[in-house]
Amino acid sequence: MKTWHLTTPIADEDIKDIRIGDIVYLNGSMTTCRDVAHRRLVEEHRPLPIDVSHKAILHAGPIIKANDDGTYEMVAVGPTTSMRMEKFEEDFVKETNVKLIIGKGGMGPGTQAACKKYKALHLVYPAGNAVYAALHVEKIVDAQWKDLGMPETLWSCQVKDFGPLIVSIDTNGDNLFEKNKIEFNKRKEAEIKKIDAQVKFIK
Repeated sequence: MKTWHLTTPIADEDIKDIRIGDIVYLNGSMTTCRDVAHRRLVEEHRPLPIDVSHKAILHAGPIIKANDDGTYEMVAVGPTTSMRMEKFEEDFVKETNVKLIIGKGGMGPGTQAACKKYKALHLVYPAGNAVYAALHVEKIVDAQWKDLGMPETLWSCQVKDFGPLIVSIDTNGDNLFEKNKIEFNKRKEAEIKKIDAQVKFIK
């Protein structure tokens, strides 16, 4: 396991040696992007009003404070379940050329294919740390599609040392969650046999 520090814009070369299980800290541009934004781009063919090419998106619905001077402040930004975006993510990566997809939990074969073909990473931010995550958002630089409401708005942020982010899918298409699932199922079967031997007298 290695630790990497990435700064946007991110080139293919920057992430080619990063592998599942590695830890990443992000500096630069990150935009929150959830279900409806994915749907607008992929199903309605509406281009994103914020350029995320060679940058990062975060599957999250943040809590935002609007200041009197018209600026915004990040209060909490916890990741939402990435799998909800699975059906859109392959096309999303193709259309936007985003390099880092950050969320909670694993993603499936579509995202694996996108990460391998278009050279991107899926990373997991530890759940339950929304307030801590907000501390690493230096400022909100743009807000688009505000008609969607606070959680679904595209909040473009400047971040510093945003992490730790655990790499769950790398540019080879390897998937940490799927590999772990296979290993854990093997262990589970062995434990079931042990337990069964101990309780087989129960009818």
